[in-house]
Amino acid sequence: MSGGDVDRGAGDDLMDKVVNLCKRRGFVYQSAEIYGGFRSAYDYGPLGVLLLRNVKDAWWRTMVQLRTDVVGLDASILSPPEVWEASGHLTNFTDPLVDCRNCGMRFRADQLEDPDVCPSCGARGQFTEAREFNLMFRTQAGPVAGAGADVYLRPETAQGMFINFANVLNTVRNKPPFGIAQIGKSFRNEITPGNFIFRTREFEQMEMEFFVPPDEATKWFEYWCGARMDWYTELGIPADKLRLRPHDADELSHYSAGTADVEYLFPWGWGELEGIANRTDYDLTQHAQHSGVDLEYYDQQADERYRPHVIEPAAGATRTMMAFLLAAFDTEEVRGETRTVLRLHPRLAPYKAAVLPLSKKPELQSVCEEVLGLLQPRWMTDYDVTQSIGRRYRRQDEIGTPYCVTVDFDSLEDRAVTVRDRDTMDQDRVPIEGLAEHLDAKLGL
Repeated sequence: MSGGDVDRGAGDDLMDKVVNLCKRRGFVYQSAEIYGGFRSAYDYGPLGVLLLRNVKDAWWRTMVQLRTDVVGLDASILSPPEVWEASGHLTNFTDPLVDCRNCGMRFRADQLEDPDVCPSCGARGQFTEAREFNLMFRTQAGPVAGAGADVYLRPETAQGMFINFANVLNTVRNKPPFGIAQIGKSFRNEITPGNFIFRTREFEQMEMEFFVPPDEATKWFEYWCGARMDWYTELGIPADKLRLRPHDADELSHYSAGTADVEYLFPWGWGELEGIANRTDYDLTQHAQHSGVDLEYYDQQADERYRPHVIEPAAGATRTMMAFLLAAFDTEEVRGETRTVLRLHPRLAPYKAAVLPLSKKPELQSVCEEVLGLLQPRWMTDYDVTQSIGRRYRRQDEIGTPYCVTVDFDSLEDRAVTVRDRDTMDQDRVPIEGLAEHLDAKLGL
């Protein structure tokens, strides 16, 4: 089987196992489950909220913290219609929809395997004429129902960075090439969401708009394509599960001079994690024309005025989290039993360490509190006293904890603890006094 092929049986089995793990261990819950669930909406549980935060933190660290040419922004979710009129979303952000007259189900016309047959009821020739459906959520701002101004929930985080271009430029006094990065919620009224948390109506994006001199756009587009591919592999996704797919001319967005998608081989096939687009000067030009505000940059050294072109790496945080879960999931036979392991990169793991007393007896409690006091200020640390030590090891393996720290009765005498490695299951005896430094070297964060 080639790298681009998917074994559907094995893929479905992996998907089922990961979805089951997510609910059983508290990564992801169906939203409003006690009311029967709300389709395409999910709540992130105690472990999921940590994993998702770590994915976003890892992105921010690479895109902002470790660079001198990128700054951050957190723009408003609500925006007036003028923003979306200028960006083209009011006219271009649509899907072609058809309804089945026989069963009442609604579908995207461009995603039907047979444009004449309903995939729900099998009726032939029962579809309505296709009509365009705008994907933005509209609401009203104002205290009186029906009397407020129409506003929209943003379908992407990008426009907040474009309309703040002049503010950021004047505030931080950067010059192109420089970037503005943002992580935040976006909302799209998708008609056919699915595949667990891969496609949902409410999701988080990790986007950066990199403003460059026009004649440098191609160079920076190629740079960011390579840099973004490297980010995924450095955090543990196998290279043969990733590809960079350039868009064909007929699928380019109206603003794009070139786009390439970072895709992951999901159980159902290749799916987009991130798009890197050369947006030219489309957005700044549109907002300048609609707002009347000058959005050009004046280069004093060259005595030149120009409107920057923009390279945009835009990733989905939730679907990226899903890819990391799928890539990390592993099972192996250990002494006749199946061990499930999430081999997450330490930077992504919800807990970096777990403190496990060998017994519930109170004399071990003070040592555990001392160990927790050393680790908790540095990393998220779990504390588990329930069931046998073997079962607790397995539980930590299953949620991806890189290291378990066992406090036993010898710890009362030798002032040392046993550190167990998740991936190798090797154990080291480490003095409590040097435990934090030992884990710091092992984690490599």
